[in-house]
Amino acid sequence: MKSKTIANKAKPLGNYPHIKRVGDFIFVSGTSSRKVDNTHIGAMQKKDGSWELDIRLQTEAVIKNIEALIQNMDATLNDVVDITTFLVDMKDFKGYNEVYGQFFDNSGPTRTTVAVHQLPHPNLLIEIKAMVYKPLE
Repeated sequence: MKSKTIANKAKPLGNYPHIKRVGDFIFVSGTSSRKVDNTHIGAMQKKDGSWELDIRLQTEAVIKNIEALIQNMDATLNDVVDITTFLVDMKDFKGYNEVYGQFFDNSGPTRTTVAVHQLPHPNLLIEIKAMVYKPLE
């Protein structure tokens, strides 16, 4: 088994790695649009102090974060076999699904999408965990 916490990514909020390889499988911990500086892509503060949250920008950032993580184990998005997505509100499903379709088609990973009460930060609309199949050489 090989676990990795990636230096140039937002640190995990607990005692767990970003990714873990077990044989031919790589497991990606729940990933958000959080950046290294702990701000979030797709969360813009308005002049009145309220936040404008964008599911499309957050979805794109999450998938790109997953892509960057798995590249550390020589895998690509084509190697992803299963995705579990957590949405704070199913009203965001359409926007999420549209962006998701830019990265994966019907031959892509299996997928489960569930609504959750909340995520670790109020500016997050989405979190995704993934399983990757990349045989050891």
